[in-house]
Amino acid sequence: MSRYDDFFLRVKRSKFRSSFHLRQKEKQYVQEKGMEVIEKHAYDFISSRLSVPDNDGAQTPMKGHPVFVAQHATGSCCRGCLEKWHRIPRGYPLTPVQIRYIVSILMTWIEREMDIQ
Repeated sequence: MSRYDDFFLRVKRSKFRSSFHLRQKEKQYVQEKGMEVIEKHAYDFISSRLSVPDNDGAQTPMKGHPVFVAQHATGSCCRGCLEKWHRIPRGYPLTPVQIRYIVSILMTWIEREMDIQ
């Protein structure tokens, strides 16, 4: 049982959030790069795109990288969604603890998707 099970149950009830899944190309990318590299990418994306809320709502593409898909699936794609789904208020830079939490949620979602074959 994951420490995020309650969160993932909530997200699963959202028709929009639950519609996101890794495609074969994205799964292959994860397999080729490895989870450690994907996690580094997640830290980079969250730190550079979400941490400072300058262009809220335009930070995360819908596809193109497994982390982007995970961000939409977990409500971690913009500051508005972070506030709604994770109760992380907008308007100030993310703390290192908040960044670690978001990356952990993203990586848990990706790991779960990789187990679905």
